[in-house]
Amino acid sequence: MILETRAKLIKAARESFATQGFAQSSMDVLTAQAGLTRGALYHHFGDKKGLLEAVIAQIDAEMTARLTAIVDEAKTTWDGFIDESIAYIKMALEPEIQRIVFLDGPAVLGDPSRWPSQNSCIMSTQRSIEKLIAEKTVRPVDAPATARLIMGALLGASLWIASAEDPHEASQKAIDGFLALASGLRLAAV
Repeated sequence: MILETRAKLIKAARESFATQGFAQSSMDVLTAQAGLTRGALYHHFGDKKGLLEAVIAQIDAEMTARLTAIVDEAKTTWDGFIDESIAYIKMALEPEIQRIVFLDGPAVLGDPSRWPSQNSCIMSTQRSIEKLIAEKTVRPVDAPATARLIMGALLGASLWIASAEDPHEASQKAIDGFLALASGLRLAAV
């Protein structure tokens, strides 16, 4: 029952936040859409901001699953690293992710680099860098620092894309820039 109630509220909020934005989403409307009361929202999430955190956590988990599949399907560790990074940049073009994660999320929840999900992204990138170093594909760099730099660049690019006048043009520029930066890590073409 608890999980079902939470799921209903998250689903209604996700739809509302994606179409109307956080600020324009009414708690009364979204709880009515879920067939629940404001009391249920307060009980499970504390407030509208808590509900946004839960929606972002759900979207982030879906993004992570998609990115993990990309890495798993790659022919090499390098290809997985590049493909995953480019896919992350391109996700900023998806309307729901763009609106909720890269526009409303930072406006309401603050600096995304401090969100718990960023720690898992940094750790995943660090593991990739460590594996690439062990394979002698990239220079022997400090993996934790390099992972933070890469994730900072990807997050910064995604925030820029989400608010750009022409997000598609910004995305392509970000991808080109990332590829140039990443190539500097490589020891030699393999």
